[in-house]
Amino acid sequence: MRHIFCAFLAFLFVGSLTAQERYFDERYISSLSFLNPVLVNPGATAKDGEHRLLLNYKNTWSSFEGSPQSVILSYDGPVADRLGFGAQLISDSNGDLRMTKAQGQVSYTIDAPVNVIGFGIGAEYINHSLSADALNNTIIDRDDPIVNDRLAGASFFDVSFGIYGVYDGKLSYGISFPSLVSTRIEDTNTESDREIGYIFNLGYIFDKSDVVFEPSIMVKKLNQVPFHADINLLGRFLDDKLRGGITYTVGADEKIGFLVGTIIGNLNFTYAYNASRHEFQTYNNGSHELSVLFQIGKKKDDTSMNTGAGN
Repeated sequence: MRHIFCAFLAFLFVGSLTAQERYFDERYISSLSFLNPVLVNPGATAKDGEHRLLLNYKNTWSSFEGSPQSVILSYDGPVADRLGFGAQLISDSNGDLRMTKAQGQVSYTIDAPVNVIGFGIGAEYINHSLSADALNNTIIDRDDPIVNDRLAGASFFDVSFGIYGVYDGKLSYGISFPSLVSTRIEDTNTESDREIGYIFNLGYIFDKSDVVFEPSIMVKKLNQVPFHADINLLGRFLDDKLRGGITYTVGADEKIGFLVGTIIGNLNFTYAYNASRHEFQTYNNGSHELSVLFQIGKKKDDTSMNTGAGN
């Protein structure tokens, strides 16, 4: 059954690419993006005034053969007064589908007495392709020109824009427009139907001295990804040395999860588990995600843009 499912998945995507071009928008991958908004919003680049190196690994549908697995490597930090720079590398595999992305982004921050807001723009190179193993699936036609084209890969150059801010050190808000401009690099006469997507986030910090609660919501409308919203509740304890939270996703993608994390020096470790409410959950062990964040130059007394467990 597992081999049939993976083969069918590859066949389904190959058949649909003649009109849609892209497999998906890669910004849906991480369930921890509300903790590290720089992954989905270039306006959050260098938002804390520190250098941050993030390594993120996720295994969706774990225990199921050919399950989606992704690795994200991200850096962002200040390069001049009010100016930030970031870079990302993403690799994702889903059965025989492959996606690779390289991104660079810059931001400009306006620091007002009660409101800090960053404006960012990102330039992205994305490649979608099939693995050579796809030819081993009996339902794939080896002579199909679409299959051979996807084995070579379809590459895109995208431009994204985002705004991220914190009001009064407690209310965080942001909106980004992924792939606001998207161009197929290879010469092609294929017409592509795509919609402009967005990611909107809103959160607030309730500081009760010995414990801090941070409810937040992140709404996502992305290309080739079902519309959904993540509702999150994060708790920080023991002077931010221990963190825990729950996440509930509503919309076409319905799931529930939890996360735990700790800070050791400049290292921030976060583990998240998610389980879908759909029937396919019975065939796998859920989603596991591990994030390791290394912070350089952290300012403990600076809360101007410090919201979320990624800080």
